Order: sequence, then C-alpha cells, then structure tokens
Amino acid sequence: MRKISLFLLFVTAAIISAAQQTDTISRTDIQTAGKLFSINFTAAEIDSMYFTILQRNAQYKRRYPLKLENSVPMSLWQSPVLPGMQFETVQKPVKWELPKNVSMPSNKNDLAFYSVLQLAALIKSKKITSVELTQFFIDRIKKWGDTLQCVISITEDMAMQQARAADAEIAAGNYRGPLHGMPYGLKDLFAVKGTKTTWGAAPYKDQVIDEDAYVYTKLKEAGAVLVAKFTLGALAQGDWWFGGRTKNPWNQNFGSSGSSAGSASATVAGLVPFAIGTETLGSIVSPSHTNGATGLRPTFGAVSRSGGMTLCWSLDKTGPICRSAEDAAVVFYYIKGTDGKDPGAVNRPFNYSAKTDIKKLRIGYAKNFFDRIKDTSANEWKVLKAFEQMGVQLIPVNFPDTAAYPYDIVGITLASEAAAAFDELTRTNLDDQLTRQNRNDWPNYFRAARFIPAAEYVNAQRHRYLLMKKMQEFFANVDVVITPTYAGSQLAITNLTGHPALCMPTGFTRQGLPTSITLLGNLYGEANLLSVGRALQLNTGWEEVHPEKFKY
Repeated sequence: MRKISLFLLFVTAAIISAAQQTDTISRTDIQTAGKLFSINFTAAEIDSMYFTILQRNAQYKRRYPLKLENSVPMSLWQSPVLPGMQFETVQKPVKWELPKNVSMPSNKNDLAFYSVLQLAALIKSKKITSVELTQFFIDRIKKWGDTLQCVISITEDMAMQQARAADAEIAAGNYRGPLHGMPYGLKDLFAVKGTKTTWGAAPYKDQVIDEDAYVYTKLKEAGAVLVAKFTLGALAQGDWWFGGRTKNPWNQNFGSSGSSAGSASATVAGLVPFAIGTETLGSIVSPSHTNGATGLRPTFGAVSRSGGMTLCWSLDKTGPICRSAEDAAVVFYYIKGTDGKDPGAVNRPFNYSAKTDIKKLRIGYAKNFFDRIKDTSANEWKVLKAFEQMGVQLIPVNFPDTAAYPYDIVGITLASEAAAAFDELTRTNLDDQLTRQNRNDWPNYFRAARFIPAAEYVNAQRHRYLLMKKMQEFFANVDVVITPTYAGSQLAITNLTGHPALCMPTGFTRQGLPTSITLLGNLYGEANLLSVGRALQLNTGWEEVHPEKFKY
C-alpha cells in the first residue's frame, strides 16, 4: 500500500510540475476569480485549492486536442415530462380535407400565396404538376432571394429530380398526402447530403455534412420537394449571416429577426409555401412575429433534431414556419416523432382535427399581461374580442412570471451549453471570422460563458425543475392560453419548460410592420393549439394579407 501511495504522490507531483511549467496561474488569480462568483476565499483556502486547480487545469489541457464534432451529444438529457404526467398514446387517423373546386388563378403569381392544402388540391387533381409548381417557386426565389438576402443555396437539380419522381408516383395513383410534390425550404443548419450546410457562419460556409437530417428525411418520405436552404443568423443568432442581413418583406429597411430569418422572410414573401425553422430562445417566434408568419414552436422533443446544428441540447426545438395554422398542422404532422438518434426526442400522437369545437376547450388569457396594455384598441385586445365573438368563454389566468422566474435561468443554461457546443470555435480563435463581433454577439457570449461555474449551471437546472412544476400546476386548468408575444418572462419560461407556442399575425403597427399574438399549449398539446389558431384565423383573416411588393 505504501508503494502505491508513493507512486500516486509521484504522479500527482509530476502533473503539478507540468502545470506550473506551462501555466501562469497564481494564488492571486484564484482570489480574483472568486470575485467573479461572489466568493471571498481566505489565504488558507486558496493554499488548499491551489494544487487541485493546477491538476484540473492540466486535465483540461489533455482534453483540448480531442476532437468533438457538433453532433456529439451530452449524456445528460432534458425532458419536459414530470413524474405522474400522462399523455395520449394512440395516433388516430388524421384526415386532411383538401378544398374542393380549387382552380388555377388567372394571374399565376397568385399561386405564391395559396395555402398548402389549396396547392395540394391542384397537384392531386393534376391541374398543375409538381415540376411546374417547383419551377414556379424556384423562379420566385431567383427573382426575390437577393432582395431579401434570405437564400444560402438553391437546390434546383435535387428539387427537379424530386418533383419528377412525385409526378410519376401521382400519375401512377400513388398519392402520399398533401405534401406530395410540395416545394419547401430548410433553415440551413440542417444537413442534406450533396449540399453545403453553412450554419449561416463564415467559418462553416463551405461545410458539407454527409448526412440527411431527420426533418429532411421525413419530408422526403411525405413527397415534399426541397427547393432551397434559407439563411439563419450566424450560428442561430439574429438575422445577420456571412452574406449580409436577411430583410423584412414588409419593409426592406428592417431585418427579419432570427434566427430562422430566411425561413420566415421567404415564406411570407411567397417564395415557398412553407419552411422549417428552429428555436432555442425565440428563433421561430421572433421572426414569425417580425415578418407576419405563423410559426409553430413544438413541445421540446416532439421533433427529432438529428442532423441539425446543436446550439443548446436542452433548449433546441424544430418546427414549421407557415402562413396559416392549418398549414402548420399539416407540416407538423409529417415531421413529428423521432428516429432514435436524438435522445431528447419522443414519438407522441398528434390527433388534430379541423372540426374541433374550440368552445369545448378551456381557453385562458394571461390577464396579468393584458392588463399592462392600457390601450384597449391594441391588436392584442382585438384577439380576445374575436374569441368572444366566436362564443368562447375566456378564462382569466395569471401567468407565472417574476415570482416563478426570479433570475435569468435561461441565460445561464443557453450560455453554458452553447459555449460547450462551440468550444473549439472559441479556443482556436475561429470566432474572429464571425460577421458580428459586438457585445451581445456569439463570440463575446461564448467567451464570457467560460466563467459560469458548473455549480451555477447545475443549480439553474434545479430551479428549472421547480419552474416546470409551477407550469404543470398552471396548465392543469387550461388547454390553451393567449398571451402577448413578448409579455413578461413568458418566452424564457416556456422555452425552459418545453411548452409549445403558436405565433400568429394580428395586423400592423402604424409604421406598417406586423404585430402578433402567441398561443401557448400543454405539453404535446399541439392539436388543440393549432385548432384554436385555425379558428382565430378563420374569423380574422390576417394571414391572408401579403406584402404588395412580392405579389408580382
């Protein structure tokens, strides 16, 4: 035993010696670092810690040369499900009723703003072929893509091949459903074999990933046709990417917000019938609000993220950006579920019906948030009036806010995980190549995150658990809740707890820019959420208003 102890002592001394030779960590550094965490160490405590810190620093250095691809997951996994929760387990048949008597418009440009089901009716009835429709949207992308700076790559050859295959199957009587032959776009953080996957960032602008993302595979199985990969703010932040800034189709002097910038901008401008986006903290909701799209942020884990760029393992979500809630329902139905490659994803039923009587649902509104909007003529209040006119008995509820969310849990979570996901970018100084270098941009954000103690990250997750329990209690009495999109800490809270959200247009500001409302649902409650959203849109029609410039 004495020989083993001497050996371990020798090894420890060697590690410390090596650390001291290659490092400049001093006892004073430790004292100063403690102030970053609001801890004051005594001289004796520092003396005790000193050699342990040197040892750990030496171990960190052993990790640095070890390659970790962005696709390598953590062994710890977030689930929005709390003990005792129960959900539907049976997927019932969902019948998509294609509208009858849909005809080709006299002005072909009007096709740009047909709904998914209207276009599906044209394709199924062979009034237009997938090849013709695909070429139509590719031509629009070529015409308007540069204006909006929303396109990273046009997948024309692939699209025409997929469209020809769709036409052949439909001609043979093998119709797969409403997405068969339907053009669409992907946010360019999803890998597709044979294409570049740039993540919107200069260091990765020539990156090719030999993988097909889950969401692309599911849409391909549904017969959909990929026509373009759209811009995202660099590494899924904002609307600035390595080629410029994605524009708002309502006013090109403004950005489209992000990070699903191109997906929202292109959909609203009629460059595609729908596109796929992702959200970590607002990246579907924010561009949907800003551009006037209808964006669904599904429950955390409702759609597998395999083949997509990881920003934050416990927060990233994949969802559709469309022009209506019904379109979003169609797309979500075909992309939901898991391939087993994303440990955070599950396969839950989505029993949506266009015939749902929303008056039988418990629909609440966040009274504490609405009361802050003193102008009762504001578009948010008009939403409540629209539901009341439909005969819905709205339930006033107080949305958990400051008391349930006393500090920036989401900031600590996102910063810690994102800095780990892009550790190599920071350590190799590749972050210098990112287009944006301001205080709130990723390079500085990742660097600052290095100073978040592991204990603070872990305790943030413990507070997150308490927040999840609070939201479980909140949703026990309601099926859907109406809230102003950016009210209080709602966006942060629901991203942390994994609850689904539907952001929809509600009109315009005096400056002519879109306004929105957000509906929140129970975990895996997308069916109710989209039914309520569809009913609102049938009774208001704001999703039918399109930017004039792009009608031609």
